Amino acid sequence: MKQQGIFGDGKTVVIIMLFLAGVINYLDRSALSIAAPFIQEDIHLTSTQLGIIFSSFSVGYAIFNFLGGMASDRFGAKLTLFVAMIVWSLFSGAMVLVVGFASLIIVRIVFGMAEGPLSSTINKMVNNWFPADKRASVVGLANSGTPLGGAIAGPIVGYIALAYGWKYSFIAIMILGFVWAIVWFKVVKEKPKNVDIEEPIANLEIAADEINHSRGLSYYLKQSTVLFTAFAFFAYNYILFFFLTWFPSYLVEARGMAVKDMSIVTVIPWILGFLGLALSGIVSDFIYKRFMSKGVLFSRKVVLVTCLFLAAVSIGCAGIVTTTVSAVALVATSVFFLYLTGAIYWAIINDVVESKYVGSVGGFMHFLANTAGIIGPTLTGFLVDKTGTFSAAFLLAGGLAVIASLAVIKFVTPIVHNEIAYK
Repeated sequence: MKQQGIFGDGKTVVIIMLFLAGVINYLDRSALSIAAPFIQEDIHLTSTQLGIIFSSFSVGYAIFNFLGGMASDRFGAKLTLFVAMIVWSLFSGAMVLVVGFASLIIVRIVFGMAEGPLSSTINKMVNNWFPADKRASVVGLANSGTPLGGAIAGPIVGYIALAYGWKYSFIAIMILGFVWAIVWFKVVKEKPKNVDIEEPIANLEIAADEINHSRGLSYYLKQSTVLFTAFAFFAYNYILFFFLTWFPSYLVEARGMAVKDMSIVTVIPWILGFLGLALSGIVSDFIYKRFMSKGVLFSRKVVLVTCLFLAAVSIGCAGIVTTTVSAVALVATSVFFLYLTGAIYWAIINDVVESKYVGSVGGFMHFLANTAGIIGPTLTGFLVDKTGTFSAAFLLAGGLAVIASLAVIKFVTPIVHNEIAYK
């Protein structure tokens, strides 16, 4: 008997816990950007050095996107996410031990390594628990906790930093992660009992003539659909990391905003991002049901191409407007459209990849995408130091996403299988 619907039979608990994991993940991750003005002053960092520190997170993060995905296939998503949460919470708390530029880089690299498995383990858990025609919706709902975590980071970290000092905010976040890990380990199962989960829709359509063949991991990693989905995800992450790392400093440095006001203003784009990500998979699944004859990838591409393009235009325009209100409004609009694509990258992997490789292929895609987090923040810091403004950084982020959205139209297509058995 196959599962029906999104909720029931323990699935609600899975969604809630994955949602809360995303909240904590982005609360942890956003804390540095909110506290950056204090840290930059305490440790005497230039903009280029701060950009390198922002990027150092993604060095470990990107590598463990892939390794974490492989671990979720081999050891299970439940155990992988439990260990990840414990380690990243420890190294969030380790921020209180940093004494300079080098120690801060080391802490952020290991912190990034620990956070790396989150998205691929979420995708793996969704693949384990939910039927194919509901997975995009569930991925969107589960991941919508991440922008909410970013939203609450501003007020929480800003208040604690102003009242008690920035280091105490990282200790509080560490404790929160430990509490989640204990609950997760006790109440969540790897898979539902005695229930068969449907294979991805696209696989059912294309695998009929190869029912006895197994396509290996390397086969999927070479497919243009996977690679160009990763490229689109790279552009998504370039904008996201620009916002995640530099937007608070932009408001303080370029717009002259007080830290107290900045910590409140940063909530606005995150709230819109939360709504966008929660709706992302729902919109895609709705379009699929309305245009089922066109195939599942059509619904994914409609959302991905349209919304990534609109996010690109919005972020590019934000760099050339003259008022703070218009800049914040455009960034918020960009984040909303950006997050409307957030579930689509993962849904495509679920659609075209065999279940046993979903964690690994999703992790590989995420690894490629998150090299944007290595390149983007450092490049932004360099551009700010060289030009004295943020305009070029805004325009670069927008231009990259325009190219990626157009590439999706041509290169993200159903994977063609022949009669060779890929093992």
